[in-house]
Amino acid sequence: MTKPQLSTPLVADTGPRIYLACLAAYNSGRLHGTWVEPDKGEDHIWDALRAMLAKSPVLGAEEWAIHAYEGFEGAGVSESASFGSVCALAGFITEHGELGAKVLEHFGNDLEDAEAEFQAYAGCYSSAAEFAEQLHENIGTEIPISLQHYIDWQSLARDMELNGDIIIFEMGFETVHIFWSRW
Repeated sequence: MTKPQLSTPLVADTGPRIYLACLAAYNSGRLHGTWVEPDKGEDHIWDALRAMLAKSPVLGAEEWAIHAYEGFEGAGVSESASFGSVCALAGFITEHGELGAKVLEHFGNDLEDAEAEFQAYAGCYSSAAEFAEQLHENIGTEIPISLQHYIDWQSLARDMELNGDIIIFEMGFETVHIFWSRW
């Protein structure tokens, strides 16, 4: 059986939210559910779920699933995810946005590792080369003017990434986020 299309339009400018569907209605060919914002907490989700099931077109409906989600910046939510994990993920995405989703993906969707990685955030730069050059300037070693144009900062940054010293996330034109590697 194919899932029916949601009649509620997906709105791109809202924060993370999930669509809780009544499985009794779904199995009888009807769409019945509600959108819920996980940033309001687990109790709010449970209250919304109980209210939605109480209004189900199928009497005695008890089973539910997460049939849709939005605002998670590409991070996935399974249809049977615990409300605690959905709330934690929503909080992480609300705090870190698209970058958070990319870091989460990099760490195999391990939220604990992704959160810990933000402790090693080195900043946002126009390029990895800019990061490498600023890092060198912060160290304080002076390079003679006659040699400055011979240094390939992009290659240095690439080597740092290949050696496992940094992790680079390119987010768009002249938007590069750098993290120190924790491993």
